[in-house]
Amino acid sequence: MQIVKTTEELKKIRRELEGKKIGFVPTMGGLHAGHLSLVNRAKSENEVVIVSVYLNPTQFNDKKDLETYPANFEDDAALLENAGVDYMFTPTYPVMYPDDYRYKVIETDFSKTLCGAKRPGHFDGVLTVVMKLFNLVRPTNAYFGEKDYQQYQLLKGMIEAFFLDINIVPCPIVREASGLAMSSRNRKLSPEGLALAPKFHEILASDGSLAEKQKKLEETGFKVDYITEVNGRLYAAVFLEDVRLIDNI
Repeated sequence: MQIVKTTEELKKIRRELEGKKIGFVPTMGGLHAGHLSLVNRAKSENEVVIVSVYLNPTQFNDKKDLETYPANFEDDAALLENAGVDYMFTPTYPVMYPDDYRYKVIETDFSKTLCGAKRPGHFDGVLTVVMKLFNLVRPTNAYFGEKDYQQYQLLKGMIEAFFLDINIVPCPIVREASGLAMSSRNRKLSPEGLALAPKFHEILASDGSLAEKQKKLEETGFKVDYITEVNGRLYAAVFLEDVRLIDNI
């Protein structure tokens, strides 16, 4: 696996790969089995796999959340190398934002709801960094997990709106045996929190109205950010021990 740190180096590599079928998995690090499922899917469907590992500050509206995000470069690099990734792109903020984030991509409707309602600017940062990565990597296929389903829908819309010649591939949520959706943020929970966290999905998947599910979540010890249905999909976000967890069904 080749580690790439600059846009110049990545552009040169991309020119050399012209004509190849390229799979791309963008990540923020703190990799787990959910990320590796995206990598394995990309490997099975492409000739070359590129993974970006970049903790993107522009999508964090909570500085503490950014500072405590559980990512370890050495661990992530070892996982990707063992998984057979061809290129790992690991830029810094000055590399990704030579304009210091003066230019950005925004969406004016769906991004203001659900996670976007409580995290102002979050999806501006997501859309902007992914657009930059798409322009650099120019993938054939780009892989995203359905745990962040709102994000997937917004990225799909961005691809369509800007006529990008990229196939976006949604991949099923990978869950622990307990039903808890895998997430880097799960590592921030205490052992007690980890034992309680699976109740989030269990309650979402149970029978009952949205109001009944919200009541059950609160009685169990979660602070509910939102629970709502959009186009036949149930979306929810909760806080447990000040750690924000999301899920959808």
